[in-house]
Amino acid sequence: MSITVKNLTKVFGQQKALDNISFHVDEGEILGFLGPNGAGKSTTMKIATCYLPPTSGEVFVEGVNVVDDPIRVKKHIGYLPEHNPLYLEMYVHEYLHFTGGLFGLRGKTLRNRTGEMIELCGLEREQNKKIEALSKGYRQRVGLAQALIHDPSVLILDEPTTGLDPNQIVEIRNVIKEVSANKTVLFSTHIMQEVQALCDRVIVINKGHIVADDKIESLKNQPVETVVITLEFSEKIDEALIRSVDGVLRVSHVREGQYVVEAGADRDIRPSIFKLAASHNLTLVGMRQEEENMEKIFQRLTKSDT
Repeated sequence: MSITVKNLTKVFGQQKALDNISFHVDEGEILGFLGPNGAGKSTTMKIATCYLPPTSGEVFVEGVNVVDDPIRVKKHIGYLPEHNPLYLEMYVHEYLHFTGGLFGLRGKTLRNRTGEMIELCGLEREQNKKIEALSKGYRQRVGLAQALIHDPSVLILDEPTTGLDPNQIVEIRNVIKEVSANKTVLFSTHIMQEVQALCDRVIVINKGHIVADDKIESLKNQPVETVVITLEFSEKIDEALIRSVDGVLRVSHVREGQYVVEAGADRDIRPSIFKLAASHNLTLVGMRQEEENMEKIFQRLTKSDT
């Protein structure tokens, strides 16, 4: 296993940021690490990358304990923190050449590797610009390039697409997908589409505890207590009629003729809605039951935090 976390706890003063969490990331796996702000995601990543010591518990990267041999651990890891720290006064190629040197690359190997990262991360046209002149999207590309310069086996990315526009998000996502072919990737994000596009497995953390660790499809197939159905009639109707349907729990009026209904998942209320419309001469022009997706799963698992 590339990353192993055992009974990890981290305490800051009176606050317990992580409370005895354990998980692993297998070699070659892309794992999505999800949770609300303050859940413990960044703390976990900072411990795994040797920037914070644990209060108790252990973290191993490629079998090496992060406390016992942090220098060796860092050789295995490429890390892009949430707040991408770059030397803005340096040119792109100069910065990558510098960071490669920090990892012991020299001469032709360093020059070749710098060129490879510039090409891989789509920085050809930007390589002779100062980093301070780059857009947020290109700065993130530079951050990815420095994380990859030494060809690490493990890539840890803390919210790599925060603050990017939709086009930039897709571009960075594609870069991550390309570079992760032969690497173990642990990345945190608030964007559920990223998780569904990149990951097979996710961990959800809330208030320092792991509340889910499973394949995406397995999470989607877990039983739920309620379903949400959107109804649209040609005219405004009395909400009490909808509430009279057996199984309906709540009704919300969205706009003229449109209602959102929350119902128990133990029965399908849609046939009853059809019968209701027919018996009261109402024109039902639309009915859609919302499918379970990662956003809803995330909200359900962390609802105590919202």
